[in-house]
Amino acid sequence: MHARFAPVRDCFHDLLASGRETGACLTIWYDGQQVVDLVGGTRTGGEPWLPDTLVNVYSVGKPVAALCLLLLVDRGTVDLDAAVDRYWPEFRTPATVRQVLSHTAGLPAFPVPRPATAIADWALLTGDLAAADPEWSPGSVAGEHAWTYGHLVGELVRRVDGRSVGRFLAEEIADRWQLDLGFGLTEADQRRCADLRYGDRGWPTRALGEAGSLRARAMGNPAGGLDLAVLNSPLWRGAEVPAVNLHATAPSLARLYAGLLAGGVLDGVRLFSPELVAEATGVQYDGPDLVLDRDAHWTLGMQWEPDGSWGMGGIGGSSAWADPERGYTFAYATAHLAEHDRVDELVEALHSCL
Repeated sequence: MHARFAPVRDCFHDLLASGRETGACLTIWYDGQQVVDLVGGTRTGGEPWLPDTLVNVYSVGKPVAALCLLLLVDRGTVDLDAAVDRYWPEFRTPATVRQVLSHTAGLPAFPVPRPATAIADWALLTGDLAAADPEWSPGSVAGEHAWTYGHLVGELVRRVDGRSVGRFLAEEIADRWQLDLGFGLTEADQRRCADLRYGDRGWPTRALGEAGSLRARAMGNPAGGLDLAVLNSPLWRGAEVPAVNLHATAPSLARLYAGLLAGGVLDGVRLFSPELVAEATGVQYDGPDLVLDRDAHWTLGMQWEPDGSWGMGGIGGSSAWADPERGYTFAYATAHLAEHDRVDELVEALHSCL
C-alpha cells in the first residue's frame, strides 16, 4: 500500500480493534492504480478473512445486474426507450426498459407473499412481477426496487440473450475484466464465503422499517432476506437474487468501477462504449423516493450523489462507487451488518490524503 494512504489503513484497523467491524475488505483505486487493498477480521467460524473471501453485498449488486442489461443496450439488441413487453410479452406494466433501470417502473415489491424457498424459483417470482399492477404510473416517481430490481433486469437479459443474468455476468463481464464476483455461486465458491452476522440484534428490524410500509413490503418478500439462517445457507448463495445477493470481493468491485471510470475499458479490454457509460451514469430521475423515504438521484442502475460520484451502497454497510472529480474508486465489503458510519469514516480518511 502506498504510504500516502496510511490514514486509511489506520482507520480500517481502528474499526476492527474497536469491534465496530468484525470482518471486511477495502480496496481503493486512485489515478488508474490500486493504492489500497486491505482485509481484516474473520470470515466464518473464526477463520481469518482472506484476499479471495466472498461476501454478500446486498444492493451493491444492483449496478452489476444493470450493467448486464446495459451491455445488451450497447450492442444494439435492447432499446432503452422500448416498452418492456417488446422483450417480455407477458409483462403487463406499461414501463420502458429505462424506467426499469432507473427504479421508476412502479414495481418495488413482489406482489404475492412468498416463503424463503421461493428465492430459488426464478420463474415463479418473474411470473409474479409480469402479472402485477404497478404501485404508481411508470415514470412518475421513483421507489428503490429493493428485491425486485434484479428479477426485472435479469429477466430482460434472459429474454433477449437466453442466458440467466448470473451466467451472462460470469461470461460477458466477470471473465473478461477478471472480476471475482457473481450471482448464483457454485459449491466451490460458496466455501469461500464469509458468514454474515448482525452488528446488533436490532439491525434487521431497523433495516426493514415500519411494519406494513412500502419499504417493509419491498424488502420483506420473499421471506428470509434479513435472516442469517437463510443468508448464510446454500439456498441463498446458490440462487440468483440479483438485486441483493451479489457475492464479491472488494478488489473486484473497485476494478469494475475503475473500468467504468476509464470510459468502459480495463487493462486494454473494452466492454462498454464511452457513450454508454456516460448515459448509464447520468441522472435519469431526481426527486422523492417512496421506498427510501428521501430524495434520491437515480442513474441507470446507480445512485448519483451531489459531489458527482456514482455507485451503490447496500444495507448492512457494504458500498462501492466511483468519484470522477477526485479520480478514485472505492469498494468496502463487510460481513458485519450495521450502519454506513464505517464507510463515512474511511472516506473522510481517504479525502484527507488527496
